[in-house]
Amino acid sequence: MRIALSLEYDGSTFCGWQTQPTGCAVQDAVDSALSQIAAHAVRSQCAGRTDAGVHALDQVIHFDTSARRPLTAWVRGVNTLLPDSIAVRWAREVGEGFHARSCARGRAYTYLLLNRAERPGVSHLRVGWHHRPLDVERMHEASRPLIGTHDFSAFRAAECQAPSPIKELRLVRVRRVGELIVFEFAADAFLHHMVRNIVGCLVKIGDGSCPPQWLEQVLQGRERSRAAPTFAPHGLYLTAVEYDVAWGLPVATPRLPADVLLGSGCASIDPS
Repeated sequence: MRIALSLEYDGSTFCGWQTQPTGCAVQDAVDSALSQIAAHAVRSQCAGRTDAGVHALDQVIHFDTSARRPLTAWVRGVNTLLPDSIAVRWAREVGEGFHARSCARGRAYTYLLLNRAERPGVSHLRVGWHHRPLDVERMHEASRPLIGTHDFSAFRAAECQAPSPIKELRLVRVRRVGELIVFEFAADAFLHHMVRNIVGCLVKIGDGSCPPQWLEQVLQGRERSRAAPTFAPHGLYLTAVEYDVAWGLPVATPRLPADVLLGSGCASIDPS
């Protein structure tokens, strides 16, 4: 049978999602715990690989097993075997045609940026940081040309394995919450480093280093060398993965990591 799970994790102590020979990846910890509950070797597949230092509030995975277990075993049982920084949120049995990555209709990410003169302390490795004042309205307006279906080659990492750079960006929102600037993104799919490269460009616009129209020029130029350097991974969160309702999975409701950090409960955004 095939099982789908949702995970949340703090990626600051891991070398990314994908399994590594050293066993330092999120997948290594997850597959080890699943294998113990299943009593056979398990290899999971995720909706989107996260880099070292990147976090997730709703990473969806699937795996195949011959073991018959109640769904609670794949949640509570697995959680007892995982490190404290990883937790299973829910489990569902799905058809064999389900694939966590290829069946996903959309994904949402949030980037948290601490904007103050002093570096972060308590939120170290959970937020990005920029010491110069940033104009949120200027960044939000500059991001508007990114909405829609475009060739995002200018924001694509050299090692990106996506077959096409053309993606549909459905939402870009920039807002301030106290000292935090919250960047929200939703798309059908994302290229490797795409969000962090866009954030890097928006920061240069926000601090006045570049004019607002520069971002559209970078987009149209389709050359990675014309964009800003890739921003730090620590403030990036995978917040939701969307699937067709026919799969019977919980409806994706992106939770905002800003609310988690600020202790104000959970909130949702509309990725449409």
